[in-house]
Amino acid sequence: MSRLTSALIGRDATYFTLFEESATNIVRAADLLDQMMAAWPERPELARDILICEQDGDRITAEIVSRLNQTFVTPIEREDILDLATALDDVLDFTEETADYMGLYKIEAPMEQAQRMAHILLMAVRQIAEAMPLLRTFGDLAPHTAEIHRLENDGDRIVREAVASLFDTGIDPMVVIRWKDIYERLEDAIDACERVANTLANIVIKNA
Repeated sequence: MSRLTSALIGRDATYFTLFEESATNIVRAADLLDQMMAAWPERPELARDILICEQDGDRITAEIVSRLNQTFVTPIEREDILDLATALDDVLDFTEETADYMGLYKIEAPMEQAQRMAHILLMAVRQIAEAMPLLRTFGDLAPHTAEIHRLENDGDRIVREAVASLFDTGIDPMVVIRWKDIYERLEDAIDACERVANTLANIVIKNA
């Protein structure tokens, strides 16, 4: 590798800093959602704080894309940078949508399954945040990615049980529709965490 190329790659290690910033921001949003679900309806104002996180996430993603458009040499493949940025942004978008739906649908009380799923999401994004610094050296992410896959499986099981229970208890059809939307957004957020894990694993394999 030439000295010039090495210098360019070193400079563009800023991508790793941005990914770490994004992961930290996602943990904050998921933590706020976890608190919001646990205390609902006492703390609806947390939805505003989650929206601020989502806006911060958009800024980080825009900065990553802008750098891609301006930089010739990148520390990892351009498509991997874009895939990782997109997956991280998806986690945040679905987290914010979940919080928004709680207020939009005027939910009166939380469902226990939704609280469990919000906590699973929080645990999954914490694994992402712990794994992200290892990307700088393409270190061993396997313990973190394996745990995210396990959590995603738990989330799938809970959402299946939750949706089934909605139809088993004779709840008003409009309430069923609203909660189904909320469960699906939570599931989407957890699934996006798995996409982050898969993208991280693929990057490490390519650069091992």
